[in-house]
Amino acid sequence: MVATSSSVGSGAAGAATFSDSDSRRFHYFEPRGQRATHYEDVTVDVQPDPERYLIQSWIINFADGKGAYVKDATEAKSSNWHAFRAPDQEWERTHYQRQSKIETMVQGVIANGRRAGVPKAFDKAWVAVLQNDLGAWKHAEFGLGTALMQAQRYGYTQMINNATLTNSSYKLRLAQDLTLYLAEIGLDIPGWKDEAGKTTWLEDPIWQGVRTAVETIMGATDYLEQYFAINVAFEPLIGELVRSGFFIPVGSANKDSMTPSVISAAEADYERNLANTVDLIYLLANDPSHANENRALFQRWLSKHADLAEKAASQLQPLWSKPHSKPVSFQDARSKSHERFGQILSELGLRQ
Repeated sequence: MVATSSSVGSGAAGAATFSDSDSRRFHYFEPRGQRATHYEDVTVDVQPDPERYLIQSWIINFADGKGAYVKDATEAKSSNWHAFRAPDQEWERTHYQRQSKIETMVQGVIANGRRAGVPKAFDKAWVAVLQNDLGAWKHAEFGLGTALMQAQRYGYTQMINNATLTNSSYKLRLAQDLTLYLAEIGLDIPGWKDEAGKTTWLEDPIWQGVRTAVETIMGATDYLEQYFAINVAFEPLIGELVRSGFFIPVGSANKDSMTPSVISAAEADYERNLANTVDLIYLLANDPSHANENRALFQRWLSKHADLAEKAASQLQPLWSKPHSKPVSFQDARSKSHERFGQILSELGLRQ
């Protein structure tokens, strides 16, 4: 049992009994396993909580009297927000290390590809797809990363904030990678227009459904709704559809060995982000005190954001007809995204 301010009423040494209080190896929380991991040591209870150890209440309050973190920043409810542990066990040092490795790989792909003259061999129709449509897609990734950057501020625990913030960092890194990648290959392709992607994102009809879905997520005021919408609805129905359903397989068939490599890290990013999201949402959907309320809430969020994602995905169909070589059909790619979506909902016990 974790000691709380209400149960102890004193900050004096020895006033409380808690996990490892009789040990020289001090742990003031209940670890997920038999022993606390390094991830738990540097995240659990790092963020203050007056209900646990801040006997004097919040050190800093906002003008309206609310503390630095409040539970009503989301409609979801939990009997223990501190129970969540991110399956990827990622914290500051491990995150920077992984991002650094990915950036080294991406820069190597770009430098080696340009040195070998790969961009000059791209199929002409594929060049237009990269300039316009991959240039548009980077704006979607940036928008989602921005939404998550805002969302992470409101998570009630450091574990939730860590998972949301690393998710944001992956999205912003990919948007940056795509921006730099397109600018660099543009140096080797006559007539390349760097601004074409932005124009496509703002004006091309096939991308307006994606814009609506992204901007709706960005406009949500519930941080957990944003996190849920991105990883449960948008990513399987649009994100993976575009990345692994189009750019990765179609690029290789159009004499492009670079684009699939630059994008590939994003698929591994999503696997980590999805695992974290499923674990958190599952805990809330099966909370001993608030399960029914949370499930109803998640169904509302799902209906809202999945509908937008489905409409956006349908509008993207013309994208598959643009390249000369078409190794994957839109129908097949869409079928895989629906299968993935169904698997995620099955894990969470939600209905399509």
